[in-house]
Amino acid sequence: MMKNWILLFVLGLFWGCSNSPETPIANTEKLSTLPHDDHSYANLQQIRTKHLHLDIEVDFKAQTIYGVARHQMINKGADTAIFDVKGLLIQKVTLGDSKKSREKETDFTIGPMDKDSIIGQALLVNVDSNTTYVNIYYQTTTESAALDWLDTTLTSSKTKPFLYTQGQAILTRTWIPLQDSPSNRITYSADVKVPSDLLALMSAKNPTSRHPDGIYHFEMPYEIPSYLIALAVGDIGFKDLGTGCGVYAEKELLQQCATEFEDLPRMMQVANNLYGKYCWGRYDVLVLPYSFPFGGMENPMLTFANPTLLTGDKSLVSVLAHELAHSWSGNLVTNHSWSDLWLNEGTTVYFEQRIMEALSGKEVADIMALIEFDELQNALKEIQSSKHPEDSRLHLELVGRDPDLALSDVAYVKGAFFFKTLEQKVGRNALDKFLKNYFAHFAFQTIDANTFIDYLEQHLLNPLQLDFNYRQWIFGEGLPQNCIQIASPRLDQMSSYAQQFNAGSNPFKPQFKYKWIRKNGKRKKVKIDLSIHYEDRIIQEWQIFIRNLSPKTSATRMKQLDHDLHFSASQNSEVLKEWFVLAAQTSYALEIKPAIENFLVKVGRRKYLMPIYEALNSNPKTKQMARDIFNKAKHNYHSVSRGSVANLLNN
Repeated sequence: MMKNWILLFVLGLFWGCSNSPETPIANTEKLSTLPHDDHSYANLQQIRTKHLHLDIEVDFKAQTIYGVARHQMINKGADTAIFDVKGLLIQKVTLGDSKKSREKETDFTIGPMDKDSIIGQALLVNVDSNTTYVNIYYQTTTESAALDWLDTTLTSSKTKPFLYTQGQAILTRTWIPLQDSPSNRITYSADVKVPSDLLALMSAKNPTSRHPDGIYHFEMPYEIPSYLIALAVGDIGFKDLGTGCGVYAEKELLQQCATEFEDLPRMMQVANNLYGKYCWGRYDVLVLPYSFPFGGMENPMLTFANPTLLTGDKSLVSVLAHELAHSWSGNLVTNHSWSDLWLNEGTTVYFEQRIMEALSGKEVADIMALIEFDELQNALKEIQSSKHPEDSRLHLELVGRDPDLALSDVAYVKGAFFFKTLEQKVGRNALDKFLKNYFAHFAFQTIDANTFIDYLEQHLLNPLQLDFNYRQWIFGEGLPQNCIQIASPRLDQMSSYAQQFNAGSNPFKPQFKYKWIRKNGKRKKVKIDLSIHYEDRIIQEWQIFIRNLSPKTSATRMKQLDHDLHFSASQNSEVLKEWFVLAAQTSYALEIKPAIENFLVKVGRRKYLMPIYEALNSNPKTKQMARDIFNKAKHNYHSVSRGSVANLLNN
């Protein structure tokens, strides 16, 4: 088997594809010149999966998925096929087409865990030069980190369990043995058996109602990277929103979700008008239980969303605009490796902002962009003072490091401002034409930074005879000096209110004036409310106000402000996050501990958990409070969030 281990260290190529986005995709056998993915063991340059079929059963009692992953391969004469696994029990491996009853058992070896326990293990399967079918019989374990098994207490119904998967970046290998690299796009199908009283959904063509036998068949006819293979099982209902859009959710939340997301068809139309026809068929959203660690996940055909988006006023629907935009940037054109996540996320944030501008106006879109830019600046300060200041680059070096490190404001916001600055340089019309052609040209392919640069030069900059410092943006640290500047008088005003409050005044103190009016021939004195109320401002304005409040604010003044504006009782998680962070810094957290605890026990979204726990942990007066709450809440969190918080509190 020594010759097989040599294959683990061969830096190779992968099989690329180029297809029209208008039709289902067939894999090609063209070699790519792009580099090896350092977060996968797969020998894609020799043998790769072109189609995956899953035959699996979901067992809630054992909290285990049992089944077989059937790989249809393109084989260039390999004697070993290498797959990625982590936290899986491999029972046996066979070769041959199961439909033709030609399966024959073969030898396999599972390599040691990588030294950093990041990428897992290599599964090496003995094949011959004619092998085109590899069938891996397996089951998941408690170490399958992609799976979140929720008991009835963590669901809305309180009577039915729930299961969902989260594969990005490299967690799909923890519930499916496969070549887990974004560089290899595949089609997939699945036959899934679940309890008969539950509905199964995947990132594929989905049913809208429960099957009495609990057996579901799924087809994804378009090539996708492995991190986008997703499964959810629960007591789920469906409501059509029209124009090829719909929403799935636990039945108790279904109508609320449908109302909150009723503008989804409008988003779809705006996106189509911007960068070309949506090519995936339907676009539906599944609202998961609160343990889901992210705001949304762009699984094709079926975005997974966090219920924290349900605010009652549609103030956080920009997350859906983001996930919809991924249908072009990320799902259609994908980063070749996690070092270039910005190609997925930066493009998507720019696209998201353009959708929101069309729906809500430029002023609001600029406010949203400035909120994110403020977060980016704080992130850059932390990165530049860390052990890895190079992480402020768009293109990252992640060899031997967790690819989740790429999921930062750098990839998202610096990436978006790269495109916003480029728009300022070349003009919106030119950039829109470029991006529309870019999505069409690279549809259903993976690319790296250098491929993007070549296309940028050839199809935008050179024809316009323009220079742009793209290398400084992509490979340089921090923000280039030509980064576009955005202003918002409304946010400036909220910053001014914060400074007034810091100086000792209270701009939100109730204020009234009286005015005489004539009504029915009689003079009448009326009371006019001049006070600033919570509902008078959009959420982003309150975010900026709270961020600019002094951490030295006394608990007494915090309490008065809370009385006037009711921050602790807000229905918006973005406001609550900002307020609870400030409360921890000022020790006001001790007075509102029940509100903070209720939030942290209920919500598993990492974006909110990390800054709140960090603030609590940094204050000696609330340090123990952070640990007490985490011990109560941790079983409610997905492994991604649970691990992140545990590491924070233990360091």
